[in-house]
Amino acid sequence: MERLVRFPVKTILTVLGLIVAVWALLHVIVVARSVIVYVLIAIFLALAINPLVALLMRRGVRSRGAASGIACLIVLIGIAAIGYAFIPTLVDNVNNFVDAAPGYVHDLTKGKGRLGFLETKYHVVERLEHYVKQGGAKKLFGLSGAALTVTKGVLSFIVGAVTVAFLTFFMLLEGPAWTERFFGLLPPESQPRWRGVGNDIYRQIGGYVTGNLAISLIAGVLATVVLLVLGVPFAVALGLLVGLLDLIPLVGATVAAIIVVAVGFLHSVVAGIVLIIFFVLYQQAENHVLQPLVYNRTVSLSPLAILVSVLVGAELAGVLGALAAIPVAGAIQVLIVDFLRARRERVIETPAAP
Repeated sequence: MERLVRFPVKTILTVLGLIVAVWALLHVIVVARSVIVYVLIAIFLALAINPLVALLMRRGVRSRGAASGIACLIVLIGIAAIGYAFIPTLVDNVNNFVDAAPGYVHDLTKGKGRLGFLETKYHVVERLEHYVKQGGAKKLFGLSGAALTVTKGVLSFIVGAVTVAFLTFFMLLEGPAWTERFFGLLPPESQPRWRGVGNDIYRQIGGYVTGNLAISLIAGVLATVVLLVLGVPFAVALGLLVGLLDLIPLVGATVAAIIVVAVGFLHSVVAGIVLIIFFVLYQQAENHVLQPLVYNRTVSLSPLAILVSVLVGAELAGVLGALAAIPVAGAIQVLIVDFLRARRERVIETPAAP
């Protein structure tokens, strides 16, 4: 016996409408992905700076606009001070590297020096010459295209930095008002619950961003000091690289250690061995002392959850996705915990059926 299932026209139209809405949302995300990235970066920066704004308002600055402006100015002054301390040395290191590059190339082509094994064992020079001859003029135009791409990348970075700066300031200025408007749309009886959820998410994300920046600063400074003591060239540039890569959870510090240790061995065997010992000891201290202090007080995630979230974030949005993965995972955890708690409370409060 056959059964004929009929779907109401309203149900069919609802499903089609949902499909169209999801498609439109995904299309908007793809088209505006750069803007979405700027907004997410500004959100994290605003959450990191907001404690300073709150501190200024508690110390007598009555206007939130003035407090936000002063906080942003303090941050910019701090960045400028760091740049003033590091950029001249960084430029000097880069110039020294450019001056030393012909000597490295000469040693490489002659099979001498610490890079000579690349020619004697792997014949890198002959392979490079063959690659250039095979490419011909096409590779020359490709090089021009690469230069144009780099120029566009630099301009995009400048525009993005200015955009993120303005977004961060306006989020600091209007963030509480927008938050109150959102809570005002909720039913009065549910507002305390969602205010508590919002505070938990704010505490986790803000604490994580601030703590991660502090850990990366410590890593970069210590690495720079060790490199300077050992006399390794380009110490400031390498220390800055360590600080930047250390922002990436779990894998960034390891990648930075590999690069710096390789440069250390090119300088001397003793420097390479000392750098290996330093990075092993520091990463143990960071993994077992510094990171638990940050992650346990902000995002209480297991190492497996952190690794999975970082991998998923890196796959979706590259380095920025890896940086944002842990606070986003922490926010999702807050929502799940609140949902389960509310569900248990409803089960307890619901009277048993006769």
